[in-house]
Amino acid sequence: MATTRGEARADTARPADIRLPGIVLGVGMGGFVDGILLHQLLQWHHMLSSTNQDRIGVKYYNPHTVSGLEMNTLWDGAFHTVCWLSVLLGLALLYSRVTHDRLRVWTSRVLWGWMLVGWGLFNLVEGVVDHHVLGIHHVHAGEGQVWWDIGFLVLGALLVAGGHLLQLSGRAFAPGASADRRAGRPG
Repeated sequence: MATTRGEARADTARPADIRLPGIVLGVGMGGFVDGILLHQLLQWHHMLSSTNQDRIGVKYYNPHTVSGLEMNTLWDGAFHTVCWLSVLLGLALLYSRVTHDRLRVWTSRVLWGWMLVGWGLFNLVEGVVDHHVLGIHHVHAGEGQVWWDIGFLVLGALLVAGGHLLQLSGRAFAPGASADRRAGRPG
């Protein structure tokens, strides 16, 4: 049976890639883990809690005073807003690329692997920029802070490597194809 040009293209088209949505989701989720765990629950640091030793001259807001904590909390909120927008963008990208079997994508090693890569990239970029280059805060300020900051970077590298391996071990699928078409059945 002859196929039209449009049908032939549909059968040979590459599946939509979920790498970018996974990485963007991972960046947002990694930021939330940092903000919720380190900023709020453990209260080890806030966005501007080390500006008394920073490298760019940001005004110091002592997080142990009410006014300083208010300013640090405001900047923590700005940070969480960026995390939230990253998650929304990642979900929008994922939703636009996965048109069938959306439930199946959430059990995919490929998606979770890319999300771990995104989380690791968040740690690496945030760790290098905020902890080392700008010095506006540290994972756990005080004696030994450099080791906490290095540990944060090592965790980021492990997340990138582990996420990459996880997504490689996942089963490839065409997120835009229906289950019937993947099984070789028309429809």
